[in-house]
Amino acid sequence: METKRLGKTDLEVGRLGIGLSEIGSNLEMTDTDQVRSVIFQALDAGVNFLDTAACYGISEEILGVVASERRDEFVLATKAGHFLPRGEGEDWTSELITSSIDRSLQRMKTDHVDLVQLHSCTVEILERGDVIRALQDARAAGKTRYIGYSGDKENAKWAVTSGLFDTLQTSFNLVDQSARTDLFADVEERDMGLIVKRPIGNAVWGAPADPKPYAKQPEYTTEYFRRAGLMEAEGPLAGDPGDRIRLALGFTFAHPEVDVAIVGTQRPEHMKSNLEMVGQPLGVSDSTVADLHARWDKHSDGWEQRG
Repeated sequence: METKRLGKTDLEVGRLGIGLSEIGSNLEMTDTDQVRSVIFQALDAGVNFLDTAACYGISEEILGVVASERRDEFVLATKAGHFLPRGEGEDWTSELITSSIDRSLQRMKTDHVDLVQLHSCTVEILERGDVIRALQDARAAGKTRYIGYSGDKENAKWAVTSGLFDTLQTSFNLVDQSARTDLFADVEERDMGLIVKRPIGNAVWGAPADPKPYAKQPEYTTEYFRRAGLMEAEGPLAGDPGDRIRLALGFTFAHPEVDVAIVGTQRPEHMKSNLEMVGQPLGVSDSTVADLHARWDKHSDGWEQRG
């Protein structure tokens, strides 16, 4: 597993990480054997970055059950900011951030996480400052080693240029390339860690139909699927590797600014396939990347970065 230093932190991470949103949203606590198989396969293969969030259903709780005994083998990142249950209280208060972190530690059966990220709050909330101070207080108390921001567009731009965060998590893939021109240079200038979410674009490229990975959010991939159709209509890609998942992941990894890309899966067989894929050269050439850049540049007027 190729590794990189996560920005200015002292965390060395494998470039392929695990996102636990699908597990938390689609599975139940009775599925612990399935989740254990997914996570242990990854850890055994050298994957060492696990990304979750307080609002990802049962993800933190089930992670605590299946992997707490292997806590020293992985970098653990979570997110805070949303009141739970959603819609039943006020989001984005300092008190909520503090209680959310404490709850996350309890659920995951650990005394600290490596990274806590603010979860997609707006510029107005960031400028208010109290939620950032709550993160800083958690860091000072040893509950987290580093603090980050997870989000997109102008909110991510503010977080990056503020100089207050160690990492940025943002969307980037072959059908969502805005971060390449809007954020990457600022991230590099400040030596921030760059965590990419949705790195394979939810597997829309080459798919015969919208994959709809979240039963509770059937529209989640609608826009990505539409974009893929327009870009694919330009004709065969230069140097197409012939595997749509290899293509999508190879495109993301072709950008050296990316430290770790988090791929979510709830199925052991999919994790096995992902690990086999990154265990060898992905075969995505410079000409393929350039072709995808050109197609994005041609079609992307008005295409906003997706959260």
